[in-house]
Amino acid sequence: MANDKGRRRRFGAIRKLPSGRYQARYPGPDGVMRPAPVTFETTNDADDWLAEKQTEIRRGDWIDPDAGGVNFAAYAATWVKDRGLGVLTVDLYERLLTKHILPTFGDGDLDEITAPRVRAWRTEQLATGSKSVNAKAYRLLKAIMETAVDDELIRRNPCRIKGAGAEKADERPTATVAQVDALADAIGMRWRLMVYLGAYGPTRPEELAGLRRRDVHLDELRITVRVAEPERVNGRRAPGATKSDAGTRTIYLPAFLGRELRWHLESFAEEGPDGLLFVGERGKPFRRSTFGRYWRKARAVVGLPDHFRFYDLRHTGHTLSTRSGATLKDTMVRAGQSSEKAAMIYQHSEKERQQEVAGMLDRSVRKARRAVARKPDDQASGTDLARDD
Repeated sequence: MANDKGRRRRFGAIRKLPSGRYQARYPGPDGVMRPAPVTFETTNDADDWLAEKQTEIRRGDWIDPDAGGVNFAAYAATWVKDRGLGVLTVDLYERLLTKHILPTFGDGDLDEITAPRVRAWRTEQLATGSKSVNAKAYRLLKAIMETAVDDELIRRNPCRIKGAGAEKADERPTATVAQVDALADAIGMRWRLMVYLGAYGPTRPEELAGLRRRDVHLDELRITVRVAEPERVNGRRAPGATKSDAGTRTIYLPAFLGRELRWHLESFAEEGPDGLLFVGERGKPFRRSTFGRYWRKARAVVGLPDHFRFYDLRHTGHTLSTRSGATLKDTMVRAGQSSEKAAMIYQHSEKERQQEVAGMLDRSVRKARRAVARKPDDQASGTDLARDD
């Protein structure tokens, strides 16, 4: 066998160590001689390993064994920074890294994160956290390591647990018309319009935070969503674009909201075209934590479950619109939802059609309110839910 008696090999070299085992070395594409990470019992074993390494280099599959010596925490921080993510997504990823991923992998290098270590980490996470958070953390780790594969820093993604990143969302609850009215009554005059726009707008919390006087058109009873102002974990707002291109939209409101909208403009909105539609008691942009206290109290008064979120109000409007004859296209346009598949299938929903949907929604809400008003007092929920506007 080559190298046993000083003969030169075509690729690499093998030498016998004082221990009796054999060491294999090979030249990388850069010409640098590199030793195998292990020693071999026989020259045949060493020769087979060199043959595999030569094939990797010829096929372009070779990865520098030193490339993976990159600190994971530093690589993950750069990964998040280079993604061009929205501020709320950045906050989420940084929180997942800090609380769930870095304590285990942060001090090590990329090539030290192996499949067995990932399995052990996930098992530990499942024992201490929620399934939803664990799925998010696993997906983030897998995405970072997949980029490391693309960057040729590691050969294979160690995150290979089937279904570990799957997150089955629970079916969200839907409030009745009576419950929406009761929430609006219980939350207080300053915030009642926010409840109604959340349900029958339907608008997202960050979109409501960005609404200005100039976005309200009383003559046609419509609002225009132009921006979103989500609140970060540090309490600061981050004005920017809506969740998607479809999020920038005009929403026609049901007629029963006309009086609510007009009254709110007169009583609580900031002055001037750029004045915020919703502000706190001190006349400044409202804080999520402050509104959250009012929301939780109102939810308890109405008797809705603790997992009922403000965002779930949208389901009430969607459900009523659909039952009244609105198509999926109408609902998507109204809610500011979009997807690549929908963009190819659905055409633009015209102004007249959106006004029709608002009219159907108005009739549905009024009908539901009349039904509640006809019930005996001991069966009706909330305060006086029958509206005459």
